[in-house]
Amino acid sequence: MATEGLRRWWAAALGANLLLGVPCIVPVWLFWYFLSNWPLADLGMTVREPTENDGMLLWMLFGGPIVLGSLLLWWLINFPLRRRVRTRSRVYWPVSALTALAPSITLMIALPA
Repeated sequence: MATEGLRRWWAAALGANLLLGVPCIVPVWLFWYFLSNWPLADLGMTVREPTENDGMLLWMLFGGPIVLGSLLLWWLINFPLRRRVRTRSRVYWPVSALTALAPSITLMIALPA
């Protein structure tokens, strides 16, 4: 009986993270855009977008709060689910993060640049 309840909570947690992963595509893209145009481009690992000359102010005003808000929402939803699943944190949090990133990873594989 307890195992069945645990399976339901795992299913709820994985389902919630998969659903959160769909709107999470936007913050993941914004974060990659930031990384590829500034820190990674300065290190020579990527090429900066040629039309990107606005600087980092727009990123700090719009992109940063969107990414931080998404992370906060993800954490607020997963924190109570983590208690119900009754598993170790080092197992739950990486599984939840990978499940939430699954739609973004799927798009990266399906739509190569």
